[in-house]
Formats: sequence, structure tokens, C-alpha cells
Amino acid sequence: PRREAQGPVAGQDYPRTYREFVRTFRDDEACGRYLERLRWPGQFVCPACGERSEPWRASRGRLVCSACQEHVRVGAGTIFDKTRTPLTTWFEAAWHVTTAKNGMSAKTLERTLGTSYRVAWTILQRYRVAMVRAERGPLLGQVEVDETLVGGVEHGGKRGRGTSKNVVVIAVEVKQPKGFGRVRMRHVPDASATSLLPFVCDVVTPGALVLTDGWGGYNDLPEHGYRHRRTVLSESGDPAHVAMPGVHRIASLLKRWILGTHQGSVTPEHLQSYLEEFTFRFNRRTSRSRGLVCRRLLEQAVATNPLTEAAVTHGYQWG
Repeated sequence: PRREAQGPVAGQDYPRTYREFVRTFRDDEACGRYLERLRWPGQFVCPACGERSEPWRASRGRLVCSACQEHVRVGAGTIFDKTRTPLTTWFEAAWHVTTAKNGMSAKTLERTLGTSYRVAWTILQRYRVAMVRAERGPLLGQVEVDETLVGGVEHGGKRGRGTSKNVVVIAVEVKQPKGFGRVRMRHVPDASATSLLPFVCDVVTPGALVLTDGWGGYNDLPEHGYRHRRTVLSESGDPAHVAMPGVHRIASLLKRWILGTHQGSVTPEHLQSYLEEFTFRFNRRTSRSRGLVCRRLLEQAVATNPLTEAAVTHGYQWG
């Protein structure tokens, strides 16, 4: 006999197709119930008194603690806090941003959701903040590190590391015998050791083998507990993309994504947000289901502190 297909709640707890997504999250109440399960997977925990209990359910989707009678909204204390945008719109934005192969620009999201540009842009910016998991682990093993330049066409100015374009430093795990693991990226003010060494210390575990080119900004890595292998490109005889294939592949994909999906219109104050979205997407490229990636984003959204519109308008202040 044919087995009955399990729904996202009874089975994998996430929709696998857009049709299933629309059917599951048909209204704000269904979205709120899903956020409740993500935020309190075992049992409801009152944010006010810390009591674990089955809450009472009041009107307008509020939960009432049976111990202290505190009224709690499921989105309170998350990026959904005090939002006037329906949860169905937030959920649909999460689905499209994570399931579209190259993501979505705010303009495309505006047309898809049927909202104003400002609403689409703000949702996208808040989700980009949520894409950074606070407890994500540092990179391991062999890690390539190098910088790339991101920005528009510039004529008559300096070239290379002395340019006025945006400097992005990239670190990527290199697998053996081939392949790449996770990636980290950061927009830095310049390519000096003052900017590069803190990035490596933040994203690479001590004791790892760090592979760089001959740039002097990385010379003090051994003093910070790293093994360091330098490849002076002018002496190696190999082009940069052969000597250090990982960071050059990532840099190429990043620039193609910015030019294609976002038409190159990325301002310096918001560049780090775009880098975090690219990192989130790249590090989950092997996920067996786009619906699972959407669930991961919503999980991180309910674990992210509230964000005001002012906090993202002129560029989020990343830790």
C-alpha cells in the first residue's frame, strides 16, 4: 500500500516545496505556532520568570505564563519584535531569499512580496544580521587567506592593495585532496597587518596552517599561534588562481553575485551585510533541501535580538 506523505511538522519539520510552504504557513497564526516551536523546541520558557510550563493562549497570538501570568508575544525579543509586517510576509521573504539560487535583491523581493521597497529592504537587512550564528565555530585545518577588491570601475587611481576600493579579506578551508569547506569574509579598512591579523585570529582556530601569498601583513601569524606557509607568487611561477585556488574562486563568485543579483550597487556601509549573506549561502551549498536552509534562517531569526530600522539603515555595526 502507498504510504501517506508526512507533512513538515510530523516529518522533517520544514516544507520541501513552495506549494507545501504556502499550505503550511497560510496565515499569521500558523507562522506564530512554527516560531513558537523553533524558539522553545522542548517546552515554553517564560522570558520573565524562567518557568517551564504549558502556557495559556490569549487573543492576538499571545502566550500567558501559567506561573506569573506574563503575556508574551512569540516574536518578542527577536527580529520580529514589534513588527507591523504580517508574519506571512516575513516567512515568504525567508523562503525566497534562501531558495533562490543566487538570492534576491531588495527590488526583486519587493515585486515578489508585493510590498513597498522599504519594507522589502528592511526585511532583507534584518535577515542578513540573523544569518550570522553567534556560536559558529572557527575554520580548521588548512586555511587560505587573501584579500580582494570590491567596487566599481575606477580610472586613473592606484591599483592593487593601495586602491581606494573596498578591501575584503577572505578565509576558506581547503580540503584534501580537493575541495573547499567553510568560508569567512570581512570588509576591512586596508590591507595592513592591523586589519588582517585580527580577522585571522577571529575566524581561524589557533594551530591551523594558514596559507597566504608573500604580503607582509601576514608575517606575524606565528606569534599568534598559527603555522604559516607563504607562497611568493612572483617566485612560484604559477598564476594566483593556481597557487591559491580557494580564495580566488570565492572572490570570483562573490563579485559575480554582486554584479548579477545586485547589479553592483553595494555601498561600503552595507558591504559587510552582503558578505554575511554570501557566507551563509556558500556554507550551506551542500544542503539536501532548500527548505531546510529556510528553517535554519528562521531558527537564527528567533535567536537574534531585536533590531530597529535605524540600526540597519546606515549600516549595521558588526561586532
